[in-house]
Amino acid sequence: MDYLTKEDVTAQILSAKRQAGLTWEDIATKIDMSPVWTHSAAMGMNAFPADKADAMVKALGLPQESALVLAESPTKIWEQAVPTDPCVYRFYEIVGVYGPTLKALIQEKFGDGIMSAIDFDMSVTRVPHEKGDRVKVEMSGKYLSYNAW
Repeated sequence: MDYLTKEDVTAQILSAKRQAGLTWEDIATKIDMSPVWTHSAAMGMNAFPADKADAMVKALGLPQESALVLAESPTKIWEQAVPTDPCVYRFYEIVGVYGPTLKALIQEKFGDGIMSAIDFDMSVTRVPHEKGDRVKVEMSGKYLSYNAW
């Protein structure tokens, strides 16, 4: 029996996005979610809530079965050695889950390139929140197009 995998649905989404000339922000607006979450879940790194999976299928004209796959929680398999320190591990998890999303959004806003890790600023602050204080990490790096280095 054939069934759709997360990778199959990701390919469907990328194809529909390209054919329609949409950005991740366009798609996110259509389904009323953030571009970061939209991209990450579209790439199979997070699960969409069922109603958002249905909205994604409708917005992009995907087969209905795709909504079931989009709503499934992913299985994340790390092939690299990940530090066991809980704080450091969480940053590895963030990069693993949102790295492709950051790349996609940087490319859409600036073009093909990277954020410099040399000309780079970062701050970590504590922000009060009703559900418990939050860690706020702000990163800023000079944009470098691929042909500039």
